[in-house]
Amino acid sequence: MIIDAHNHSHYNHFGPEGLLAEMDAFGIDLTWLLTWHHPPGEHVPSSHRAFNPTNVRPDGTHAGIILRDVVETCQQFPGRFVAGYCPCPTEGNAAALFEAAYHLYGVRVCGEWSYRTLLDDPRALELFWCAGRLKCPVVLHLDVPFLPDEQGRAIYQQHWYGGGAEPLARMLEACPDTIFIGHAPGFWRYISGDEATEGAIYPKGPVVAGGRLLELFDRYPNLWADLSAGSGLGALQRDTDFTREFLTRYADRLLFGRDDNGDRLQRFLMSFDLPADVMERIMCGNALRLVPVAG
Repeated sequence: MIIDAHNHSHYNHFGPEGLLAEMDAFGIDLTWLLTWHHPPGEHVPSSHRAFNPTNVRPDGTHAGIILRDVVETCQQFPGRFVAGYCPCPTEGNAAALFEAAYHLYGVRVCGEWSYRTLLDDPRALELFWCAGRLKCPVVLHLDVPFLPDEQGRAIYQQHWYGGGAEPLARMLEACPDTIFIGHAPGFWRYISGDEATEGAIYPKGPVVAGGRLLELFDRYPNLWADLSAGSGLGALQRDTDFTREFLTRYADRLLFGRDDNGDRLQRFLMSFDLPADVMERIMCGNALRLVPVAG
């Protein structure tokens, strides 16, 4: 069995039928279908190319991937998707909205988080505590607020989400009963100890010892990760000797996910010839532990 623990409908020119066709072509049995909401004040201009054009607002901002996209796709193809939803903590009562979606639409994943709010903001913690109480994992899209330039000066990044390692650690400490699944460039940069001087959004150099991500994994058992998108695959491709050890050491908390079209990550993981039990946990077992499915 293969579970894609991170993907979207109405994304990158793929509607529900196209997504399902890829799942069948690559042997993917089930996909976690996540929202990717952009509040009006956090508009990303590239959204117009990537997301559902029906979600554009009258003011020209784009809402991204919203709960309606997820619900309609799940209802159209029952048994092939798990519904995910992450309301914005600065728009109304996010915890109440999530719980309503849990009961009304069978949402079982809180994701994907992608908001210009610190992870330990009180409004965010309320949402995360709610997800933990309902036994729903939280998928985090993280991008750091600052990157260093060649002179080491901190350069503000307009599209940051969640903050850096410090609010991540504080959130993990505050929410021990909630499982968090890290994802995106601002998460994976901490796999290497040189993140403070690395100015690239997608670093490519060898992994340097001392990465804070490993410290967080070792300290907080509620921190997991999915391997999706160019950020996850790129982190794994940086240093294959490190990657083999990483995949084996944290096999109980890593999930296969695409957040993309194609099967690049699938082929990359297969090339490692990892032990069968490690592959089984990454490709489906861990996802089933978090979100059991019937049959």
